[in-house]
Amino acid sequence: MTPRPPSVSEDVTALPRGGQNAIGVTLGLLGDEWTLLILRQALQGTRLYGDWMRALPISHAVLSGRLGRLTEFGLLERVAYQERPERHEYRLTRRGRGVWPILLGIWAWELSHVERHAEELPRMRHHGHLFEPVLVCGGCAAPVGPRDLVGGFGPSGTWERSLPSATTRRRSASAPGHLEGFFPQTTALVGNRWSCAMLGAAFQGARRFRDFERQLAAPPVVIADRLRTFAELDVMTASANGGYRLTAKGLAFFPVAVHTMEWAQRWFRSPEGPALSYRHTACGAPFRPRHTCSECAEPLRGGTIERVGQ
Repeated sequence: MTPRPPSVSEDVTALPRGGQNAIGVTLGLLGDEWTLLILRQALQGTRLYGDWMRALPISHAVLSGRLGRLTEFGLLERVAYQERPERHEYRLTRRGRGVWPILLGIWAWELSHVERHAEELPRMRHHGHLFEPVLVCGGCAAPVGPRDLVGGFGPSGTWERSLPSATTRRRSASAPGHLEGFFPQTTALVGNRWSCAMLGAAFQGARRFRDFERQLAAPPVVIADRLRTFAELDVMTASANGGYRLTAKGLAFFPVAVHTMEWAQRWFRSPEGPALSYRHTACGAPFRPRHTCSECAEPLRGGTIERVGQ
C-alpha cells in the first residue's frame, strides 16, 4: 500500500502497519531520473517552473507531474509569490534539502565510474580544493565500507515490504551504455524495482543465484536478466565458485545506498520499527553515514560545496 503523502512538509510520515516500509516508499519516490534532476536544480536555487523548463530537456507533463509528487511528499512547498496574476514558486523543505548527500554520492560515483554522460559532470570544490566525498561513521568518524557494518532487517524490514510499488514507479528511458540519461547507470540500478532489491541483497551478503531467488521470491528469469545487466555495468561479476560478487565499482555505490536508507528512515516510519538497522563494528555505535572531504577530512555540508564548470 502506498502511504498517504504528508500534509505538512516538515512532519515525519507515519506509514500503515504491515504496508510498504520506508525503503520501499523512498525507492518509489527517488528512483527516478527526472525527480533526481529536479531536486538537483532545486538544490542549486531553482524555484520557478519556467527555470526548470529552461534548464532541463523535460516536457510540461513530466515536470508538472514530478513537481506535484515532490510537493505531495513534502520535499517541495508550493508558495504564492505574486497575487495578480497569481504565481507560485517551489521551495525546498527541510526534507527536500536533506537529499543532498544522496545526490553528492550519485555525482561522485558517476564521475568516477561512468565514462559517458549526456552532459559533462562538474567537479566539486570544498574550501578551495577539488575533493571526493568519503563515507565515514557518524559516531567515530572512521571510513566505512559494506564489510565494516553488522545488522540487517529491522521489525518492518522484509524484502516484500522494501520493494517499490511497480504501479507508482516513474522512470526515464535511460538504459545501460546509452547517452539518453544524465545519471545513466544510477538510473539502471535504482530505476528498476528488482535491481534495487538485488543490489541490497548483494550488500547484505547474497552471492549465489539461489540466494537471490530465495530471499527476493523473484522469478528466475528476472534474476538472470538483472545479473546480466549488473555484469554489463561491471557492478557484479561471476566468481570462480559459481556465485556472484560485487566489483570495486559495485562496492563504490554503497554510500548512495546507505545515505538513501538514512534519509528514508528519517522521514518515513512504520509503527513496527525501522526497516534496516546497522552498527559499525569498529566502534559498536548505531551506524549513521556521513560524508567528509577527501582533502581536509572535515564533514561536508551542502553550503560549503562549490561547483566547478558545468
